[in-house]
Amino acid sequence: MSAELYSERGANGLPLVWGPLFALLGYLSEVLIGDPPHTLMWIGTGVGLFGLTALWVYARRRFLVVRVTPTRLVQGREELAIADIAALSDEDAKPGTRVLGGGLSVPRKYAEIPLRLTDGTTVLAWAGDEEEFRGALSGAMKDCTP
Repeated sequence: MSAELYSERGANGLPLVWGPLFALLGYLSEVLIGDPPHTLMWIGTGVGLFGLTALWVYARRRFLVVRVTPTRLVQGREELAIADIAALSDEDAKPGTRVLGGGLSVPRKYAEIPLRLTDGTTVLAWAGDEEEFRGALSGAMKDCTP
């Protein structure tokens, strides 16, 4: 496996704790108030919120992953060889430019980085930390050129 020059996971596992924690707080509030606690309801709530959050974390980890290695650029579900990238573009991309990763647009809260490919087309890459991403991609492109 190649060394990673840049990596974003899309999500960490911390949100998985929120649902069960909220359910525990709800259960404890019923106990502290003096009402008989609805134990099964709070267990079901914690499990349900955990399940929904697990789906959210899984989707973010699968579709919002960004990785630059010396030979590959990974954006969501799509991989692109570094050798296929001709240049990092500083100009704005035209509307309708294809977005790497299979999405219709660049994900929210991510910077869009236009790339000119060796076949002359322009595509949009994206990253959370634009400067670090550009640096890693530029380094990989320099190392890849003969």
